[in-house]
Amino acid sequence: MTAIRPAAVAGSFYPDRPQDLDALLARCWDDAKITVGPVPKAIVAPHAGYIYSGAVAASAYARITPAHGRITRVILLGPCHRVAVNGLALSGADAFDTPLGPVEIDKAAAALIADLPQVQVFDATHAQEHSLEVHLPFLMRVLDEFKVLPLVVGQATADQVAEVLEILWGGPETLIVVSSDLSHYLDYDSAQAIDRRTCRAIEALAPEQISTHGACGRFSLGGLLKLAKAKGMTVETVDLRNSGDTAGPRDRVVGYGSWLFMEPPRAATRDGETDFAAETKALLDRHGHALLRLAASSIEHCLETGQPLMPDMSTAPADLAALGACFVTLKKNGQLRGCIGSPEAHRPLLTDVAVNAYAAAFRDPRFPNLDASELPEVTLSISVLSPQAPMTIRDEADLLAQLRPGVDGLVIADGGKRALFLPAVWEQLPDTRTFLMHLKRKAGMAGNHWSSTFTARRFVAEEALSTDLPADQPLWRAQSG
Repeated sequence: MTAIRPAAVAGSFYPDRPQDLDALLARCWDDAKITVGPVPKAIVAPHAGYIYSGAVAASAYARITPAHGRITRVILLGPCHRVAVNGLALSGADAFDTPLGPVEIDKAAAALIADLPQVQVFDATHAQEHSLEVHLPFLMRVLDEFKVLPLVVGQATADQVAEVLEILWGGPETLIVVSSDLSHYLDYDSAQAIDRRTCRAIEALAPEQISTHGACGRFSLGGLLKLAKAKGMTVETVDLRNSGDTAGPRDRVVGYGSWLFMEPPRAATRDGETDFAAETKALLDRHGHALLRLAASSIEHCLETGQPLMPDMSTAPADLAALGACFVTLKKNGQLRGCIGSPEAHRPLLTDVAVNAYAAAFRDPRFPNLDASELPEVTLSISVLSPQAPMTIRDEADLLAQLRPGVDGLVIADGGKRALFLPAVWEQLPDTRTFLMHLKRKAGMAGNHWSSTFTARRFVAEEALSTDLPADQPLWRAQSG
């Protein structure tokens, strides 16, 4: 039986009739401050009644529209106003209802963080909470198909929130939304002053500069700012107003703002593949053994504590703190035992290795969780991926002709279905036609599928193998006696 959380504030914070809600949303877009620029990875937007803060929220959501077909997962964090909670609270519901229809909860995303000590399922805090609910109609009108992971955030440190966000960060398919209003119930001039200080703190990625009364979502915001700084992100302020500017009196106002967070662009190279291969081979020559031991330590740490090992980025070498994408593959007696990775760079390579090693051992749905007794028989490999390059193809024969066995990793997509093969798969499937057919089947397509909307992107990868570790440096602590 499907559990649906009913809309709690439809009819008060926003209309409960679809046609009235769409009309009010249209007015919010009309009153928004529309800007032009890149699609953000994360946004901060307010959660008051639409007549008060809807236009400010729309100012942020307007920049999401170009990615309407790409974003399929939304991580939504907001403060608790009704029922207090320690840490972060998941919902046990399967969907959140709205006047525009239900929004499905992303259970796969929830599973990634369910074992963290700061995370719990607590439906009581979700039942009447408006800080998450009010964002759903905006998301439903700017995105095509998506799932949401709603998290009510109570007393939590910036580190605790950042850890959750790091695990859920994902790639271009994932949007992070932090819900927060600013100052509350001050006179207009006082509110403007404190809201400007909060704005400067957000732009500086300095959560410690946000006062206790500066933002009701300061706990969620603190985690986002901490992680954004570690990732080298930039912040753009798109709107800063209060209820005195929109629909209320000026003697007692609530502040609202919207901000966009952008990841740093990848640097262009003279010859992308050649440069990547040479630079990544050199990186693995310097750090490959350390990355393999980090992957092993993350798995061992989870076996002991139930959590992945999160590396200390403050002491990380610059080349490992840079954004990087990797896949971690486990084999037991030469047979696949788990493989999870990041198709595109979205977090520091060091963190990507630690999180993907944990996921390969304990989150690959094809295999049971790894047991400590298996470690002596398990080997590790880490594949560091180049950026993906779109392929211009006329038909399947053209794609097959362009493929380079043993060199190309391949990502295919069509009709919402998508799959990836690492270059290492050529060892098992050396024929181009067989390689492509198996990749289609992995994506859920028929082996002979083709259409005019079929797309392909290729990449290359460099690999570090635990079998190359020196004999006196065993992979697993259990082997060292």
